[in-house]
Amino acid sequence: MDSSPTSLFDSYEQDFHHIVQSIREKLEGDGFDQRGEQKKAALRRVEMELDEADELISQMEIEIQGIPQSIRLQYQSRIRSSKADLARYKKLSRDMHAQASRTDLFPSRSGGAPATSDDPYGSSDRARLLAGTAILEDGSRRLQESQRIALETEEQGADILRSLVGQREQIENARNTLQSADNSIDRASGTLKKMIRRMYQQRFVTAIIIVVLVLLIGIILWEKLRR
Repeated sequence: MDSSPTSLFDSYEQDFHHIVQSIREKLEGDGFDQRGEQKKAALRRVEMELDEADELISQMEIEIQGIPQSIRLQYQSRIRSSKADLARYKKLSRDMHAQASRTDLFPSRSGGAPATSDDPYGSSDRARLLAGTAILEDGSRRLQESQRIALETEEQGADILRSLVGQREQIENARNTLQSADNSIDRASGTLKKMIRRMYQQRFVTAIIIVVLVLLIGIILWEKLRR
């Protein structure tokens, strides 16, 4: 398994490009010419893939924090390029959604039922208007749900940030305690060295005193014996 600091980033980026390729095929390739329910289904799949691509970019932004500074700049450029591609396909998806909604709201009447004085829009047009309203309501509901999820994600991110700040303070306190203990050990070591040095000095002085006393005793005894 590749344990380099860029391995996860590269993996997320590769997945992102695969998803973008799938989105491109649906919006600009064969899926562009689809009509009706097939096109709506393709656009729904595009929405899900756009959400997945957003999540992958978020993961890439997290992983870039662990990349060495010497090469981080080029990876930041790659993220900006990926964001630009994603923004372009989001705009294209919104445009195609709007076009599909207009098609549902204002279709050609060539195949529909003729309008009457009692029903100036025709039953077919009224059904399409109701369907368009339902689509708009569904879109609003999805937007509100996305906003709710975004708020929840933001709150979770804030909680994680607060937790990290607390852990950092604990680490700093532990480091300060360790430094204080280290200083105490240094002072104790210095005191012990001084005590040992004084002990050797006292032994040396005691030895000199003993030698002097022995010499004095010897001199006294010699003087007595000589008399």
